Amino acid sequence: MPTLYLCATPIGNLGDVSERLAEVLRSVDVVYAEDTRRTSTLLRFVDSDRPIRSYFVGNESYRAAELVERLIDGEDVALVTDAGTPAVADPGVSAVAAAAEAGATVTVIPGPSAVTAALALSGFGGDRFVFEGFLPRRGDERRLRASEIARDTRPVVLFCSPRRVVDDLALIAEAAGGDRRVCVCRELTKQYEEVWRGSIAEAIHHWTQKPPRGEFTVVIEGGRTDAEVSLEQAIERARLLVEEGASKSDAARQVAKETSFSKGPIYDALL
Repeated sequence: MPTLYLCATPIGNLGDVSERLAEVLRSVDVVYAEDTRRTSTLLRFVDSDRPIRSYFVGNESYRAAELVERLIDGEDVALVTDAGTPAVADPGVSAVAAAAEAGATVTVIPGPSAVTAALALSGFGGDRFVFEGFLPRRGDERRLRASEIARDTRPVVLFCSPRRVVDDLALIAEAAGGDRRVCVCRELTKQYEEVWRGSIAEAIHHWTQKPPRGEFTVVIEGGRTDAEVSLEQAIERARLLVEEGASKSDAARQVAKETSFSKGPIYDALL
């Protein structure tokens, strides 16, 4: 059967290329890549002369159909993104679904992950954690996600662009408090890798004074148990649910189930 290979690529250091990844990139019929220029560097590194086709958010819908046609014709295809694993906070979901539906074999070439690397470096524990990817840029969904992160008792991993990392940290501080511990990982595995640890408030000060550069992976320590949530935080959570479309009664009832507070005071505050 023709095979679609989901290839996890290095997150910064080409020395992390595995022998299996190199072998696949040399043997497939075509490589689909999020950024053809970056992937050209990778292919030269592994001595591959395979043709490259672009596959990014803007053309994913029709490239997925093209990719499947190649599989149907009997070609083996590799799918790579700029760094990390396709279909995990990166393009590729549509290709996996379409290839599977067409009856092709879909397999993965595992490799480096900024998520697990940052989680290990944080020291917050990784038995249970949440990966949130990038936060929404604006709107009520952004505030709701911050509220959910603040209430979660598990470590939460975020991706942040250098232009938004301070704003994202400030948003989390509003919801969780500035004293929550955080581990900010910058340029993981690259020459200027940096791992910074402290409170969210200290992180905001640090990265305001030092202009952020490079790619950021942020790990936020798990929060307090629901019993320790303040009434003010519970009311804010209910207000966010109302903004999302819930009735005041339903929002108060849901938050009451999530916390140690009864529905009454939450509902009264909403009124």
